[in-house]
Order: sequence, then C-alpha cells, then structure tokens
Amino acid sequence: MDNKNTESHAEESAGLENLLTRESWKIFQIMAEFVDGFENLALIKPSVSIFGSARTPEDSPYYLKAEKISRLLSDSGFSVVSGGGPGIMEAVNKGAHAGKSTSIGLNIMLPHEQVPNTYQDISLNFRHFFTRKVMFVKYATAYIVLPGGFGTLDELAEILTLIQTGKSRRIPIILVESAFWQGLLEWFKNTMVDYGTISESDLDLIKVIDDPQQVVDAIFDFYHGRTFEPSAEEQERMLRL
Repeated sequence: MDNKNTESHAEESAGLENLLTRESWKIFQIMAEFVDGFENLALIKPSVSIFGSARTPEDSPYYLKAEKISRLLSDSGFSVVSGGGPGIMEAVNKGAHAGKSTSIGLNIMLPHEQVPNTYQDISLNFRHFFTRKVMFVKYATAYIVLPGGFGTLDELAEILTLIQTGKSRRIPIILVESAFWQGLLEWFKNTMVDYGTISESDLDLIKVIDDPQQVVDAIFDFYHGRTFEPSAEEQERMLRL
C-alpha cells in the first residue's frame, strides 16, 4: 500500500473513531434528558397532554377553544402539558397558567428554533423527539388533540400505537373539532379497517368532542369509580414504555 493510500486509510479510521465517540457520548445526553424529565414531572399528576398546530394564530377559534379547554382542566385540578411552542401550544399553556394548576411546556430544539411561549410554570428543553414523546405519555391521564400538522399526527399515532399494543395503559384520547378530523376518521374506518390493518374495536380508543366542558366531563366520566393513578399492573406496564 503506497503512502497516499495509507494516509487515506488512517484518516478514514480516525474519522470513524471520532464519529463512534460522539455517538457513544450521545447516550449520556439522552439519559440526561430522561432524568431531567422524570425529576421535573414526577409530581405533576394528574395531568393532561394537549396537542395542536404551532401555526394557529391567536384569533383562530381553535386557539380560543384550546385556551378554554386548558383553563377548565387547570381549574379542575389537572396539570396541563403542551409542546411549549406557539399556536395551539401557546393557547394551552396560557389557559393552564391562568388556572389553578401547573402549566408545563416540553420544548423541542429545532433547526429553525422554536421559541418557548411565556406561559410555562415548568419549561423543559429536549433535543430528541423520542425522549420528549415519553414525557408526554408517561404521566398523562388523557390526551387531547386539536387541529395540527405532521407533529400532531405523530403524537396521535404514538399514543394509539402504545395503547393498541398494550405498551401503555388505556387513557381517554379526545379529538377536538370534528370537521377537521372527519376525513381521517373515515379513512380509518373505510380503508384501514376494510384492509384489516386495524380492528374496528381500535376505533373505540378515540372520542370526538367539540364542546370544551364536555371534553373535561368525558375525562372524569372515564375515571368514574377509580383513581387517576395507574394500577399496580398499569405501573408495571408503563415501566416498559
């Protein structure tokens, strides 16, 4: 092997070694995000995670409805968790902050930086979507999903998958604004069920409710006769998220 090939091979080996070192240290960054989340969120229960578009303006009826739902939940004793950004997320934190309970933002660091809204009593920052997703699920008593984009759909698919596969306990999943969700739900029913990729009973995991007070009532109805805390069996299951 000539000198040029030897030098090229050495450079490639050094580059690979540096990459592996960075990847290995990444594990500690991921661990730190989990530890920070667990330590800060362990006492927020009961809590409700709410999702929706970052692009929704303040004068949108979706924004105003998100704010009202969050305020009702906060005054009912629920900590409220959002993604911490603008739009629906801001409305959620705004409503919770004005209420009696804790307003929480799980912010994500993006290439086009997301600016945290100013209505967060607890504000956490994440580099990784997957660690952030665990925090949305782990302490949630319910999921509420308002109109949103790919990120909102991702969070909806996440909780549906976890419950369907038994990796997480069953909790209320409530879609708000029936006109927005109608096409998707029809596709679930008329395409996915017909193709056999989901069961018709899987559709029972979802409720569609447009009235803010009825959203809150539906959560209380779900837990009627039991506590908001997971059972011992559910706690064990949640450890395997």
